[in-house]
Amino acid sequence: MSRAFTKEEDAQEQPIIPPRAALPAGVPNYVTPRGLELLREELTELETARAKAEANRENETDRTRQLSIFNGKISALTARIASAKVVDPKNQPADEVRFGATVTLKTKKGGKPGTTRKFTIVGVDEASVPEGKIAFNAPIAQAVQGAKKGETVTLQLGRNTETVEVTEIVYQ
Repeated sequence: MSRAFTKEEDAQEQPIIPPRAALPAGVPNYVTPRGLELLREELTELETARAKAEANRENETDRTRQLSIFNGKISALTARIASAKVVDPKNQPADEVRFGATVTLKTKKGGKPGTTRKFTIVGVDEASVPEGKIAFNAPIAQAVQGAKKGETVTLQLGRNTETVEVTEIVYQ
């Protein structure tokens, strides 16, 4: 059937709203104070963009679609903020890897011995590999949690196994 014979609203599909970062069922939504601040800033930006879309009356079909997307994103973000459990890194034990720690690891065995890795353990919404921020539920973060400076930890990186030493733990 030609599209010429369909109503515009019939042709309109439900918009796809990209999901937020995965948080397994039953796992608390831990966030750093900075992570919560970033979520709130994102909410403000989405609400501002939604208000602009509401004011735009040029193309009603596009407007309705945009508003559906904004409302879906805002709903998911509001739920994520409501479930947030703030963990202040300053209150963590300074000698042990916990949520909020910036950890430096040195490869001892496997991989390239002598290689160092540095990352900060943060909430799932704040995680960014290019920025060196790893979600607390990522395998590498789970492997090092609870370790102390000088301890060795075994990492399973795909098919490869590495033994690394925790050389530094910093909370900012």
